[in-house]
Amino acid sequence: MKLTLKIWRQKNATDKGAIKTYTLDNVSEHMSFLEMMDVLNEQLITEGKEEPIAFDHDCREGICGMCSMHINGEPHGPDRGVTTCQLHMRKFNDGDTIYIEPFRAKGFPVVKDLVVDRSAFDRIQHAGGFISVPTSGNTQDANATPVPKADADKAFDAATCIGCGACVASCKNASAMLFVSAKVSQFSLLPQGKVEAKRRVLNMVEQMDKEGFGNCTNTGACSVECPKGISLENIARMNREYLKATISGE
Repeated sequence: MKLTLKIWRQKNATDKGAIKTYTLDNVSEHMSFLEMMDVLNEQLITEGKEEPIAFDHDCREGICGMCSMHINGEPHGPDRGVTTCQLHMRKFNDGDTIYIEPFRAKGFPVVKDLVVDRSAFDRIQHAGGFISVPTSGNTQDANATPVPKADADKAFDAATCIGCGACVASCKNASAMLFVSAKVSQFSLLPQGKVEAKRRVLNMVEQMDKEGFGNCTNTGACSVECPKGISLENIARMNREYLKATISGE
């Protein structure tokens, strides 16, 4: 395939940035999107006219959530249930023009080109996404604290969140509520997370607001674009947890 790529280039966090156009030939439909980006960077290095394009990546197996790109107006591109590294070029056609931009949100400031600073998610996690119950060094039998299978399944589904930020990028309010609710739900459904449940949801929501993320729009775009299909039920659960914690206090 021959493709026209319109890519956001930005030297640093203070640079204005702009869309630049590149042409790439002989793109195989079997390449992943990141492999295509690698080929483009090899071309730029060989030509020696400008720096290669900076973009985040790590595992390239859909697990780490690092490969966050806005492709043709969609986080992670036109496919569903995949991260950018799992997106293949067979989703595009010969002669296509592809727009590639970083995730846009106040809480995700651009570092360089397609790389954004998502440490806001780390700070939200540090605010309450953990349990204080000792779970190592004093191991108990798995059936010592029975957990209903329905609750265990819901907790596991919430725990599949990889923190990529597609929910934020897809939301017109740049809301992080799907991410935060997944982390809250992961623990609120299990006995080990009950100890500090009230503190957890209050602290994580407070930190989310401090980071500049908007409120939920109730449009559901976040769940649609989420590569792990995190359910909107988690946002409803977080709202209930937050209301209970607000009313009853510590």
